[in-house]
Formats: sequence, C-alpha cells, structure tokens
Amino acid sequence: MSHDSRQLIYSHIATERTTDLRAKNNEYVFRVDKKANKHVIKKAVENAFKVKVVDVRTLVVPGKTRRVGRHPEGRTLSWKKAFVRLKEGEVISIFEG
Repeated sequence: MSHDSRQLIYSHIATERTTDLRAKNNEYVFRVDKKANKHVIKKAVENAFKVKVVDVRTLVVPGKTRRVGRHPEGRTLSWKKAFVRLKEGEVISIFEG
C-alpha cells in the first residue's frame, strides 16, 4: 500500500456532527482509502498536516440501494471514514475558521 497522504486521504467531512467533534474532542473526520489501516492513516495525517495524532478510529460506510428513473435497483459504493483525534492543543489550521 502506498503511504502518500494525497492518495490515502480523499476529503474532509464537514457536518454539524463533525464540527461538534472537532470542538469538543479535537477530532477530525476524513474520507479515506478503503484499504488503508489505522497505522497508515495516522502517518498520512501527521505528514500531511504536521500534527501529532493520538487516536484513529475507522468504520466502513456500506453502500445503499438506489433507483434511478425507471431502471431497477443499483448500489452506491461503500467507503471508509476515519475519526482522527489530535494531541491536546494541536489544530489543523485549514479547517478552522
């Protein structure tokens, strides 16, 4: 598996829930490569944003069944979400403000 952070971290997830997590627990939520494990995600975030990561939790969001017009059912893809907790006092400045 490649350890390039640009290939592992797809995007930051910004919702009301993730904003609350960032304010209360100093946690950031990312959409990551489905094959990446916790150790690789930790190194990628530390290298990309120059911060110290304390904890990483992951989960796979299952795909959903969808209908488009008169076509029968299809499925959306499943993807992986990573909750990354930073050391106290650390912030990722591009997501603040």
